[in-house]
Amino acid sequence: AQARRDGPAARAVLGLAGLAALLALWWLGTEVLAPAGGMARRFAPAATFASLWQLLTGSDLPLHVLVSLRRVAVGLGLALAIGVPLGLAIGSYRRLEAALSPAMQFLRMISPLSWMPIAVMVFGVGDDPVYFLLAFAAVWPIVLNTAAGGQQLDARWLQLAQSMAATRWETLRHVILPGVLGHILTGVRLAIGILWIVLVPCEMLGVSAGMGYFILDTRDRLAYSELMAMVLLIGALGFALDAAARALPLLARLGPVHATGASHGHPDA
Repeated sequence: AQARRDGPAARAVLGLAGLAALLALWWLGTEVLAPAGGMARRFAPAATFASLWQLLTGSDLPLHVLVSLRRVAVGLGLALAIGVPLGLAIGSYRRLEAALSPAMQFLRMISPLSWMPIAVMVFGVGDDPVYFLLAFAAVWPIVLNTAAGGQQLDARWLQLAQSMAATRWETLRHVILPGVLGHILTGVRLAIGILWIVLVPCEMLGVSAGMGYFILDTRDRLAYSELMAMVLLIGALGFALDAAARALPLLARLGPVHATGASHGHPDA
């Protein structure tokens, strides 16, 4: 209720105020309170923003960013290709859910980074182990949310599709997928957040490009302001990705059928 009273403009102002307070704390900790000549002063905002501008305009950093975003897209695509069909199957068959649930919960609780040595031994160095680790990290929220959507799908829509002699493909396309679309997109949003956290350490696996690789390079060169600039850039890109992901569930409203709207309208099937 308070959020509705404040409105979007007020919320935006409050958000900017919070970011300004964070910037002020950063400045105080690295320039005001830090001793002269101390290590903390090398991470100060002024030097960081200057290095960030130089990196974005006069280096190959944009190429590293594009490589990282490509890896995120591939990892998310693999997770969707595996997670959506598996989630639909689990949501449709209770026995399959009972058989797979313990194994999935066990695997889900293993940190994706724990698989890093095994991924390198199996896939070698390069992009392949990174794709595996990202897909492994992102698949679980997609599977679980898709399965939940399938279990909550109104059975009357399925009965209506059967009464109209719809084929399995038509039922899947016009009833099931639109009905679980909101859950799938919620899983995608959660998966993007996990992917972004896992991405940087995964790119320290011997690859020659990417933001994780670039951070290691700045550390080896003792370029502290550039290192802090990379941290800032990763946070800003992650913020932008999360903002885009938060808008994804709104796309579910474009679907022809909704799991919660069974009593209104007719399915396209």
